Amino acid sequence: MKRTRETIEQYERDTLAPYAALSSETKGRQHSQKEHPLRTVFQRDRDRVIHSAAFRRMEYKTQVFVNHEGDHYRTRLTHTIEVAQISRTVARALGLNEDLAEAISLVHDLGHTPFGHSGEEVLNELMADFNGFNHNRQSLWVVDYLERRYPAHPGLNLTYEVREGIAKHETSVEPIMPETFPPDERPTLEACIVDLADSVAYNSHDVDDGLSSGILEWDALEEVPIWRAAKTESEKLYPQLTQKRRRHSIVRFLVDWQVTDLVNQTSANIENGGIKTLKDVRSSSGRLASFSEGMQKKLGDLNAFLNAKMYHHPRMIMMSERARMIIEVLFDRYKRDPSKLHGKYKLRVDEEPLEIIIRDFIAGMTDRYADKMYEQLK
Repeated sequence: MKRTRETIEQYERDTLAPYAALSSETKGRQHSQKEHPLRTVFQRDRDRVIHSAAFRRMEYKTQVFVNHEGDHYRTRLTHTIEVAQISRTVARALGLNEDLAEAISLVHDLGHTPFGHSGEEVLNELMADFNGFNHNRQSLWVVDYLERRYPAHPGLNLTYEVREGIAKHETSVEPIMPETFPPDERPTLEACIVDLADSVAYNSHDVDDGLSSGILEWDALEEVPIWRAAKTESEKLYPQLTQKRRRHSIVRFLVDWQVTDLVNQTSANIENGGIKTLKDVRSSSGRLASFSEGMQKKLGDLNAFLNAKMYHHPRMIMMSERARMIIEVLFDRYKRDPSKLHGKYKLRVDEEPLEIIIRDFIAGMTDRYADKMYEQLK
């Protein structure tokens, strides 16, 4: 049977939870356009993100380890795909809109700089006179303005709900476009579970990459309760594994336990909060999507360990210092000689503040492209 957009929308109304965000009830796009006969608005948003240049560039942007460190470490792209997978699982278990959760997952990191959070920190300092730099705000700028794929409008023209998921991502420290996305209004549950799926992915996979790199040591991880419990469970079920396969087994337990806890606690929060509609979600007084208190404590211990033993490891500090040097040099060279800007960025020079243009150019770079430009301009 052929399934049209209308039949998919009806399927959502018939099967999703009453507090899910329905594609047929979207708040719409910035630029009006004709609906697609086969895909819902959230499906189209997902597809637009996947086909964007910014999405492809994430393949060569740092998650924790820069690209040339090895082929098997997570990149910003593989991390994003993992977040999308976890978000779909949680959304399905809670009766939420999987297409919306997936679209927000895929778009949430488009504004990240090269060299991960180190790149973001230095760009934030360099843009101090222009409200700093925030990768969530930059992600929204990418999809609203920088991507130019359609003749009728700038940007990807995504729905309000997906754009709201970017603006209200939990890592944002200040309201983004409060005139459009009221700070006192909660985002959809789909957006909220993406925030936590993000933490599930990096909590678990940073440990995996840290062990693979040799920065983290097996014996040291024994001090982390959730790791120790996962290791014990793995050894009980699979006593003969090699260390590499043991690592994979433990990481699977870490992911599964967090996802299961997230589903169970969020379901309880929804029930205890008397949530019946999307309006109830938006007006709720507290966070509906959450881990249990016990899991929050375990993850706090894991995060503290990673901060002490991995993120501030001398090897990571060296990578961070090199990232700072590269971005500072690039920013300085482009500011002194805007003719060295490329393509569409050079065309904007007479229209916008130079620092904004340089920010957009550098933020969009991959690690290897930033390296290449640095070697040419240093």
